Amino acid sequence: MPDSAASAPGDFIRGLIARDVASGKHGGRVVTRFPPEPNGYLHVGHAKSICLNFGVAQEFGGLCRLRFDDTNPTSEDVEYVESIQQDVRWLGFDWGEQCHFTSDYFQRLYEFAVALIRKGLAYVDDLSSEEITDHRGTLTEPGRDSPYRTRSVQENLDLFERMKAGEFENGERVLRAKIDMAAQNLVMRDPILYRVHKVPHHRTGDKWCIYPMYDFAHCLSDAIESVTHSLCTLEFVDHRAIYDWLIEHLEVPSHPKQTEFARLNLTYTVMSKRVLLKLVTGGHVSGWDDPRMPTISGMRRRGYPPAAIRRFCREIGVAKRDNTIQLERLEHAIREDLNANAPRVMAVLDPLRVVIENYPDGQVEMLEAVNNPEDPQMGTRSVPFSRVLYIEREDFLEDPPRKFFRLAPGREVRLRYAYFITCTDVVKDASGRIVELRCRYDPATRGGDAPDGRKVRGTLHWVSAEQALAAEVRLYDKLFRVEDPLDAPPGGDFTANLSPDSLTRVRDARLEPSLADAAPGDCFQFERLGYFCVDPDSRPGALVLNRTVTLRDSWAKIAKQAAGAASSRRDRTRDAAE
Repeated sequence: MPDSAASAPGDFIRGLIARDVASGKHGGRVVTRFPPEPNGYLHVGHAKSICLNFGVAQEFGGLCRLRFDDTNPTSEDVEYVESIQQDVRWLGFDWGEQCHFTSDYFQRLYEFAVALIRKGLAYVDDLSSEEITDHRGTLTEPGRDSPYRTRSVQENLDLFERMKAGEFENGERVLRAKIDMAAQNLVMRDPILYRVHKVPHHRTGDKWCIYPMYDFAHCLSDAIESVTHSLCTLEFVDHRAIYDWLIEHLEVPSHPKQTEFARLNLTYTVMSKRVLLKLVTGGHVSGWDDPRMPTISGMRRRGYPPAAIRRFCREIGVAKRDNTIQLERLEHAIREDLNANAPRVMAVLDPLRVVIENYPDGQVEMLEAVNNPEDPQMGTRSVPFSRVLYIEREDFLEDPPRKFFRLAPGREVRLRYAYFITCTDVVKDASGRIVELRCRYDPATRGGDAPDGRKVRGTLHWVSAEQALAAEVRLYDKLFRVEDPLDAPPGGDFTANLSPDSLTRVRDARLEPSLADAAPGDCFQFERLGYFCVDPDSRPGALVLNRTVTLRDSWAKIAKQAAGAASSRRDRTRDAAE
């Protein structure tokens, strides 16, 4: 059982389900469903819904169905079906034999529509989409009846059958529910149930040229599948009325209940499939799985552990009101998981050559390095040490400020797992750029402190030059430079908020040789630099790694400041009361 189910906190949805089970409602059964439309890749907002639907089903001994609501063949594709299945499995959930498609029920949905016509509760309308909108009215004005609303049952049955037979063109006729054109809820003003749509379907081919609308198909598919708890995000609140109306007026095998919860909103992130598609088709990212995208496939490629995503979804909880979660909170969950589980290695992103003049030329010794200090069971590894090394260029300054504790002329520092070294000389090229440092080492300081008790303030990571692996490292940052990416500047669109610094490519990085057999998806902590994941672009002898997240934990700082502010408010309240 994934940890999201095993240790999820209580919330209003779980409370509701617990009461239903205790009262024997639905025979004590719990059946949920995750119903994506196969018209794009899933994103982190879907991850919250996946964790909730599969999680509560597991907690209450029920089942969760994976159902593809494939009622719009124009935008749907098998590619999206396969990617969604992969994403759900990667997150740690399994639907077993419970994978369904709304298209499985097209014949039954058609029969439900015919039943509504026979009851005088649906009619075929000839108005255009523009005319239907014009007749619908506003929030303050009632709508107007369509002139075709009074057609007889027999005429409607005939026209609907002819719609199904392909006699009419797209947009020429629709089937509408006959409810109330003066309803306060605009959704209930004779909503469209079916439209003519002469487009082949990815599963049914040319069998159908009419397709049900989402509001019609969704609730009836829930009923067909005996779903007990239909969990939706808040944008479906107004649609609950048509959901209940259809269930009430048709002879369905079960009566599911719709409950809404707040969708996931993240700072610096867009969750709209339409907007994400524009990023892909506009060439602003390399594809749906670009590591800067909030898609599950993008997060997987970036190196986000699925357990960390489940933990994040569990910790933010399930709310009744919309709110926005700070991106730093997600990064904190990722960092916490990787800190506990990712092996440590040394890598140099901007190499500066170091020659240890008193180290024997040609000698290589293997030093012991800890794989993860958080988990002694991960053991140790051997790293080569030799006369010529690389360190980070930023770890040396020729004229350092007072609080710079790394390497400088005449200064001694510790090399991680190795020796103390002292810089004795600086070599520059014709342009004055530093190209090499000359140093000396103290053989008595191997792997520890100096025998004479002297201390150094700085410890640097390094790699042995001869054995180092060359690699490309992609430094990913926020895709957008503002917290609300859709808040476009005057005269522009959301792409104006894209960050020019969301990707930096480092093409000359050097890694310790223990990564020679690293495979795509493997995650590591580069000591002092951050967490990185091997990218699928990697090939033998040509490693490519993505930065997953930095070491800096911004959320811990934010949470600490928030806790301090809350404590101050409590103190002021207590003082005022006294």
